[in-house]
Amino acid sequence: MKGYDVEVDDDAFQTNDERVCVNVDNGEDDESTESETGSPSPNSSPNCLQLNHSPSWPQSYRESMDMFKGPPSNSFPKGNNTTRLTGTNPFGGYQSSDDETSLGKPFISERTLDEEVSATTLPESQQIISVNRSMPSPKQCSFTQALVNGINVLTGIGLLTTPYAVKEGGWLSPTLLLIFGVIACYTVILLKRCLESSPGLQTYPDIGQAAFGITGRLVIAVTLYAELYAACVEYVIIMSENLSTIFPNTSIQFGGIYLNAHQIFAIIGILIVLPTVWLRDLSLLSYLSVGGVGASVLVVICLLWVGTVDQVGFPRAGTTLNLANIPISIGIYSFCYSGHSVFPNIYTSMKEPSRFPLVLIASIIFCWFMSTGAAISGFLIFGDSVESQFTLNMPTKFAASKIAVWTVVIITISKYALTLTPIALSLEELVPTTWLTSYGGSILIRAALVISTLVVALKVPFFAFLMALAGSLLTMLITIIFPCACYLSIRGGGLTNLQRAVCICTTMLGLLIACDGTYSAVIRIAGQN
Repeated sequence: MKGYDVEVDDDAFQTNDERVCVNVDNGEDDESTESETGSPSPNSSPNCLQLNHSPSWPQSYRESMDMFKGPPSNSFPKGNNTTRLTGTNPFGGYQSSDDETSLGKPFISERTLDEEVSATTLPESQQIISVNRSMPSPKQCSFTQALVNGINVLTGIGLLTTPYAVKEGGWLSPTLLLIFGVIACYTVILLKRCLESSPGLQTYPDIGQAAFGITGRLVIAVTLYAELYAACVEYVIIMSENLSTIFPNTSIQFGGIYLNAHQIFAIIGILIVLPTVWLRDLSLLSYLSVGGVGASVLVVICLLWVGTVDQVGFPRAGTTLNLANIPISIGIYSFCYSGHSVFPNIYTSMKEPSRFPLVLIASIIFCWFMSTGAAISGFLIFGDSVESQFTLNMPTKFAASKIAVWTVVIITISKYALTLTPIALSLEELVPTTWLTSYGGSILIRAALVISTLVVALKVPFFAFLMALAGSLLTMLITIIFPCACYLSIRGGGLTNLQRAVCICTTMLGLLIACDGTYSAVIRIAGQN
C-alpha cells in the first residue's frame, strides 16, 4: 500500500472472509461467511456484497469528516493482534497509529477507532487488506452528544444570507426552507437505510461504492470535497467583507498596484488562517467550531437588538413572490441543509442508533427555526437594501453590530482549517510517500489550497451568488440526488411501487432545481464581471 507502513504483530490471528448478503425482496440483511479455506458457504448468493477488497481513495474520509462533529480525542483505543496502518505524514496526514492524536472524536466523549486489518489464514495469494472502511467504530456517542453534533453541522454560514434570499425570491420564499428541511430529513433517512444494508458501510462514499462501485465512491467523494472547498472560498469572502465594514478606509498603493479594503483583508485573513492548516492537533479549533452554534444564536440576537433596541428601522419593502429570481433563493436556502456528508458518521457512532431519527428531526427543526428567523428579521429590518450578509448592513457605531461582526470573523477563522483539512488529507493520499515525508509535501499542498481559495475569492467576490451556485449544484447532488440514486440501487429490489415513485420524483425534482439554479447563478456571476 503506497504511503503506509504495515506492521503485523507476531501472534497473527485468523478471520473469515466476510460477505454480507442483501435480500432484495424485503430489504433485510442476511449475513453469511465463507469457510476458512476461502470457499463460499452454502448460503452465498449473487447479491452478496464483498466487504474485503483493496483499499479505495479516500481512506482518510471518516476521520477527517469526524472533525466537524466536535473535539478530537487524545489517543486511539488500544488493540491486540492487529495490523495497523501508520501514516507517514508529519503534518496531520491520514494516520491511524496508536500514538497519534485522533481527529475523529465527537463532541464531549466519542472515541475514534484504529484502522484494523486482520491477518488471515488464506493462502498468501488470496490475502486481502481490509476495505476502504475502518472497522466499526465504538458506539459511544450519546443522544445529547449526537444532537449537539447534528446542530453544529447544520448551523453555518448560510444563515447570514437568508435575508438576501428573501429579497431575491419575495416574502413567500422562506416557505422553501420548510420544504427543503422535510426533503433533507427524508434523504438522510435514505442514507441511514443504505448504511443498514451492510455492516461494512460507515460513510457517504462507502454508500456510493456499494451502490455504483468505485466510480460511485469517487464521484461522491469529489463532490463532497468540492462543497468543502466552496465553503472555504466563502470563508475568505466573509473575513474580507466583514473586516472591511469595520475598517472601510483601508487601502494600500505601491508600485502602481492598488489594493482596496476588501483585497487587503482577504490577504490578511489568509495569512491568519495559513498557520492553522499546518497544525497537527486541531483540538482548539474544533472546540471553537462547536461554539459556532452559540455564535449563530448570538449573531441573530445582535440582529434583533439592532432592529428593536437601536431602532435601525423595519421598513415595508419587498414583493410577495419573484419567480424570476427564485432559483437564486432556492440555491441559498438549500445550502442551509448541507450536512449530509457528516450525518452518516453521526449515525454510525451513536450508542443508540434507533434514536438517530430524533437527532435528525431536532437538528433540522433548529436549523429551520434559526434560518427562517434570520431571513424574516433581516429583511424586515433592512428591506431591499439588505446585503449578501446581513452583518454588512448593521451600523458599526452600535456595540451589537461590532459583536456580531467579530463573532462571525472569529468563527470563520476557526472553521477554515477544519473545512480545508479533509481536502488536504485526501490529496496527500495521492502523493508518493517519499515526497510526503520530506516535511515539505504537506506544507506545499496545504499552502497551495489556501492560496487557491484566496485567488477564487478575489476573482469571484460575490458571496450570495457563489452560495447559490454551490447550493444549486453541489448541495442538490449531495442532499437530494445522490441519496435517492444510491437508495434505489442498493435497496430498490425491496421497495414498493409507491416508495420507488417517491424516490424517483424526488430525484427528478433535485435535477430540475440543480440545472435551473446553476444556470441562474452562473448568469448572475457573469453579469457582475
